Amino acid sequence: MKNVRYGKCVKCGRTYAAVPDLTTCTCGGILDIVYDYDYIKERLTKQTLAARSEHTMWRYRELLPVEETTAPTPLRVGWSPLYEEPRLAAQLGLKQLWVKDDGQNPTASLKDRASAMAVAKAREAGAQVIACSSTGNAASSLAGNAAAAGLATYIFVPSRAPKGKVAQLMTFGATVISVQGSYEDTFELSKAAIDRWGWYNRNAAINPYLSEGKKTVSLEIMEQLHWQVPDYIAISVGDGCTIAGLWKGLKDLYAIGFIDRLPRLISAQAVGCCPLNRAIETGEPWHPMEENTLADSIAVGVPRNADKALSAIRESHGLTVNVSDAEIMDAQKLLGHTCGVFGEPAGVTGTAGVKKLCEAGILGSGDSVVSVVTGNGLKDVANAIKACGDPISIPSDMDRLLEAFSERGLSIK
Repeated sequence: MKNVRYGKCVKCGRTYAAVPDLTTCTCGGILDIVYDYDYIKERLTKQTLAARSEHTMWRYRELLPVEETTAPTPLRVGWSPLYEEPRLAAQLGLKQLWVKDDGQNPTASLKDRASAMAVAKAREAGAQVIACSSTGNAASSLAGNAAAAGLATYIFVPSRAPKGKVAQLMTFGATVISVQGSYEDTFELSKAAIDRWGWYNRNAAINPYLSEGKKTVSLEIMEQLHWQVPDYIAISVGDGCTIAGLWKGLKDLYAIGFIDRLPRLISAQAVGCCPLNRAIETGEPWHPMEENTLADSIAVGVPRNADKALSAIRESHGLTVNVSDAEIMDAQKLLGHTCGVFGEPAGVTGTAGVKKLCEAGILGSGDSVVSVVTGNGLKDVANAIKACGDPISIPSDMDRLLEAFSERGLSIK
């Protein structure tokens, strides 16, 4: 890869050749992919990018760690809509607000970006089997993208994973192992199995290429905003891989001169599982937490990409905000009512955080914000139904309809 220099450990600084099956450093640190920005600037300009007709994550190939001969993956991943939401901005008291709906990806989550990258690198490595552990979205995205590419998958999920996500896995033909335990238990079993059978490793905190796929969400945001940088970008945080990838993409764009400043990040976690935010807020090293939240996709008590995530928050002079499950579900309804965007609980946690920061007066009328919705609400309909309540259920009778309207205090216009 002429655009990539090497992988570099974020702990000890040791460098490694950027081979397709690159994993972690011998010291245990996660690697960061280091690019040759001078090479990239000679080949990628805003004008050449604007002229491209391919509206997927692969339009940014010069900024991605793939060989020039590697074909794009089969599913259409990326270029999800970015909606400007003036009504919600006014309701929250913000100058401008955009919602990036990444639930519009093929398997309905941002994780498709990482899984598409995993499939591309697995092909480069000549692998026929890919495996990972996941709370749900990484699993379904891997199963779908691998199925489209003709690769087999072994997926390890905690037994609490929502049925909708498990149904996706089974439909995509994955071999699914439901682990009776926490996400940490699930991860350890997947790691042991991958080591035993030599499968290609899609675990985002092990494989450094995956955050490079995730970073395309920030490349898209900036291009869709015509390279005008917002003050903040808010995103939900679990194991830390997504916020790390988001920040990496922004730094790449700054390094090649596509943007003239960097936004601040907003790291939103659930109150019941916020080890990374707690570390930022206390100034102490992160410590494991129980996984006590209905937002299953970010219920990660032992974050595997803590170093990169904490660096992203600190380097961006970012904000941390922890929200309750009730605040998360309120944000789900708020996005639905005002924007027509249906996000799963973990997917709307960033928006819940923005709302809470506005109510606290930390964000206000001078601020522009992008909130990333990382997964679609159909992933977890059970909690959505609990939050919204039951529909009106009556016989086909106008009198009963009027009674029902009256009972609910509905004023019909």
